[in-house]
Amino acid sequence: MSWARSSAVEQGTHNPLAPGSNPGGPTTYTLTPSMRRLLPFMVIVCITIAHSTARAEEHASELPPGSPDLIQPDELAKNIQSSGTSQSIILNVGPRVIYVQAHIPGAVFIGPTATKQGLEGLRGQVASLPRDSEIVIYCGCCPWDHCPNIRPAFAELKKMGFARVRVLYLATSFGANWADKGYPVAKGE
Repeated sequence: MSWARSSAVEQGTHNPLAPGSNPGGPTTYTLTPSMRRLLPFMVIVCITIAHSTARAEEHASELPPGSPDLIQPDELAKNIQSSGTSQSIILNVGPRVIYVQAHIPGAVFIGPTATKQGLEGLRGQVASLPRDSEIVIYCGCCPWDHCPNIRPAFAELKKMGFARVRVLYLATSFGANWADKGYPVAKGE
């Protein structure tokens, strides 16, 4: 595959002394027949990439750092340490392996809400709760901007009518932003 390049200079038809001549003028490119056949597919690929990038940016901005829907680790830890338990219902929407290694005491394991099964588990767990319940969700599987679980869980709880949902902001991971800080941790199921 290659582009066929043509310009008046390369074709020998350019006269730099002719009035109105533009030696630095535009170069035109002509598609070869094989490129013409691939063009529709290339357009689809470009549109798909642009759409995926836009969706990723849109999701990342739904819960930006500093959002009032976020709770910082030190704030939640103080809440737990002052009363021995959280006043909130804490839901872990991350992978089981991380939950078993370490989780917030009293947190209920839901599972990854990036999956249909995880979202069904979330709906089932909260279905009977009053809609004014204070709920904190967290994952901590990976850096905040890449977490596939937080945003679907947050959106689903809001869609179900829960008005007091907060998300634990773990910038790097549960280990780095919670466990390594000495905040309360439980292990196992």
